[in-house]
Amino acid sequence: MAGHSKWANIQHRKGRQDAKRGKLWTKIIREITVAARAGGADPDSNPRLRMAWDKATDANMPKDNIQRAIARGAGGADGDNYEEARYEGYGVGGAAVIVDCTTDNRTRTAAEVRHAFTKNGGNLGTPGSVEFMFKHCGQFLFAPGNSEEKIMEAALDAGAEDVVSDDEGGIEVICAPGSYPAVRQALAAAGLKAEVDGVVMKALNETELTGDDALKMQKLLDVLEDLDDVQDVYTNVVFDEAQ
Repeated sequence: MAGHSKWANIQHRKGRQDAKRGKLWTKIIREITVAARAGGADPDSNPRLRMAWDKATDANMPKDNIQRAIARGAGGADGDNYEEARYEGYGVGGAAVIVDCTTDNRTRTAAEVRHAFTKNGGNLGTPGSVEFMFKHCGQFLFAPGNSEEKIMEAALDAGAEDVVSDDEGGIEVICAPGSYPAVRQALAAAGLKAEVDGVVMKALNETELTGDDALKMQKLLDVLEDLDDVQDVYTNVVFDEAQ
């Protein structure tokens, strides 16, 4: 795709998300609360909670905050009653979008997500309308310059499914969601730090947008990510490097 750099897109997206870190702790606390309620308060026996804990640590959240969120989830304290909700839709140019939320009011959240789509050139779809275009998996993205051999050895020994390098020299590690904690731990033990990692919905095919369409699509993604109930937004869109 002319003008399309995977790493330019990753850095662009990461930079925009970093600029919104004021809301990051709130989102992570909700994630911890839901994980603790679903699987218990022990991160050693609750992989989802372990992932949320690691995310909180990476975001420099104090341990006291983490433990309070776990206590709320495991004990149902403070009246918190968050549940998960997924919304699927189409953005500009037919680009696929998945919006994962934690909410204490599904009616409010659905209305806010629908409004974001309709006001920014997209439309909310039905459950399953775009999910088939994505793969649920653990993903680690390493910037160009890392040792593919070292990454491959650590990742595959820990249960990763695949290690792939791209034309720019970047390296991607894919694993089953349940293997993510073990692979992350193995990579860290080998002194390897991914640029981006997590359990994600990975797009199976990409839609490239340029010019005004790219700007409109970026606005839609920004509006969705700014909603209080939104945890993650996944899309198959990539932007021309000029954007």
